[in-house]
Amino acid sequence: MILRPPAVSAKPHAGADRRRRRIRPLRWVLAWLRWLALRGLLLMAVLVGIYALINPPTTWTIVQESRQRPIQPREWTDIEDIAPVMRRSVVAAEDANFCLHWGFDMREIRKVVASGSSAGASTITQQTAKNVFLWQGRSWPRKALETVYTPMIEAFWSKRRILEVYMNVAEFGPGIFGVAAAARQYYGTTPDRLSPVQAARLAAILPAPKSRSPHRASARSRMIADGAATIRIDGRAGCF
Repeated sequence: MILRPPAVSAKPHAGADRRRRRIRPLRWVLAWLRWLALRGLLLMAVLVGIYALINPPTTWTIVQESRQRPIQPREWTDIEDIAPVMRRSVVAAEDANFCLHWGFDMREIRKVVASGSSAGASTITQQTAKNVFLWQGRSWPRKALETVYTPMIEAFWSKRRILEVYMNVAEFGPGIFGVAAAARQYYGTTPDRLSPVQAARLAAILPAPKSRSPHRASARSRMIADGAATIRIDGRAGCF
């Protein structure tokens, strides 16, 4: 009597083949998405590297604003030509721990989360990423890109460069972009001659330049003036 191995049904093999056929397109899509993501990250890194050396000629925000109203003449101002009190005032207003973090102020983020507030804890680096490379408005895609750009900027740029770029592209009023245009438009002066009061009032209109005015004192401007003096004394202005 000859023993023969039991016949093996072809069905399991057919099922495995069908699974493989379904998996192949998925693997192709994932590989394609990974290729796109890597190329996208490379392009972002190249742009950040370029703007570490070259001043951004314009931004999406400026282009969009120009479609609604005339833009005041812009003039790039090196950070050495911006009054130190103006630099400190902007940092005191927007990101007092600017010199202490790597792009994200985790202490402030934890405070916002703990309080349940809807207010953000956006740093100057994050705002620079948004203003230079992205668009305004609240959306998850923009926030995700901002989260990628922020550590890249911190890696490629010095803190002085970050603050310099921010102050040259920030909006200080309808159609007014950059500290040079703001100093000229509101006070008829240049950024290096701004007084402590003028600096505090200009910084006070950030980040709501369309609804705030630098022509009068406010509780916020007085608080910024005090904050600028404080960070000068306690060393938090040392990096810029």
